[in-house]
Amino acid sequence: MGTFVAPEDREAVTELLRGQLEGLAARSPFYADLFAAHGVGRGNISAAFAGLDDLAAFPFTDKQMLRESQAATPPLGRHAAVAMPEIIRVHASTGTTGRPSWVGVTRRDAAAWTDMVANAFRTMGAERDDVVLHAAGLGLFVGGLPIRDALERIGATVVPVGTGASEKAVLAMETLGVTALHSTPSYARYLAEHLRAAGRDPKEFGLKKIFVGGEPGGGEPAFRAHVESEWGATVTEGLGNADMAPVIFGEPPASAGMRFTGGRHVVVELIDPDTGEPVDVEPGASGELVYTSVDRECCPLVRFRTRDRVRVTGVGADGAPLIRCIGRTDDMLIVLGVNVFPSAVRDLVQTLHPRTTGAVQIVLPRQGPRVEPPLRVEAEWGPGCGADGDADGAREVLGRELETLIRNRLSVRAAVTLVPPGSLERSEMKSRLTRLAG
Repeated sequence: MGTFVAPEDREAVTELLRGQLEGLAARSPFYADLFAAHGVGRGNISAAFAGLDDLAAFPFTDKQMLRESQAATPPLGRHAAVAMPEIIRVHASTGTTGRPSWVGVTRRDAAAWTDMVANAFRTMGAERDDVVLHAAGLGLFVGGLPIRDALERIGATVVPVGTGASEKAVLAMETLGVTALHSTPSYARYLAEHLRAAGRDPKEFGLKKIFVGGEPGGGEPAFRAHVESEWGATVTEGLGNADMAPVIFGEPPASAGMRFTGGRHVVVELIDPDTGEPVDVEPGASGELVYTSVDRECCPLVRFRTRDRVRVTGVGADGAPLIRCIGRTDDMLIVLGVNVFPSAVRDLVQTLHPRTTGAVQIVLPRQGPRVEPPLRVEAEWGPGCGADGDADGAREVLGRELETLIRNRLSVRAAVTLVPPGSLERSEMKSRLTRLAG
């Protein structure tokens, strides 16, 4: 099977989704046209959808379709399915163009989001007694206000410091008994570096838990080990999508990956990103996640291609599949036919900490995904590089070692340039791992 629906939920989810699909063409001109174009008309939904396996016969929705929908019918698009007076909040995702893609949320949608996100954070280890430093954007970002709502649902104490306020974050940790941090993986490392630069040890603040999401990184072994070592805290990660729900997968502590925590609100498929065909959800499988909303009022997407590439790492104690996100298919680079995720390069560089800081950027001569070798990588040397003298020689050795590591692990030839610590961009949100030359 190519879905993550729990066996005990399949019947209920099938009935809910059938009702959603049967009424969708009447509510959404976007889906009325899309279904008709693929031979799925308003009158034959019941015949076309007898069970979850039949979902594979429905057309995909992708991000470009949503952008075009909103451009044609602003502000929320032809796919929105409810009028603006029914919307209680609007979020946005920016994507590669920088232009916001608006996501409307009704009162019922917001309640469903809170249910899903609270379930994910409980799975990740959040408890009522936690004091959580919520260091994520509190504006349009779906990882902001909805996660605050979910943590409050759990009963945790939320300190909504947001982003761009590291000094306030430090003050909160000093005075409020903070036990947990929620942020992007990049910010968890950034804040540790900020403290180190001020002559302080992150461990002195006594954090026990770090909840991360919003970008790949939390599941990269070397990156995670570094963050856990810096803080003396356990890292768990969540995965979601601005267009569907803020968090749909959550990682149980001390497990091999994230499990589906969306309950009966979302159907998740695993597909081959090249062919679009379903992929069986079993250990060792990899593919792209595709989301279908079961009970969404505004923006009720069908088979939405997330571009999140994941690997099934095993099964949990309850038999549910576990996954790790290995990158986004729209971030992936192709070097002489070899697929390379920038996050994988970062993780390899991180393995040589403290000889490297772990900060890395891939410099592209032109827009990807195709890149002519060698892959140009800039990496910061760290305090452990040349600590015993002969810094120039140590950096030369480190550069060659990184090139060999990338070639042996990722099967691509790289040209590594080492730069001083602090040279590469840091971000309190998502780190940019590639940039165009010049």
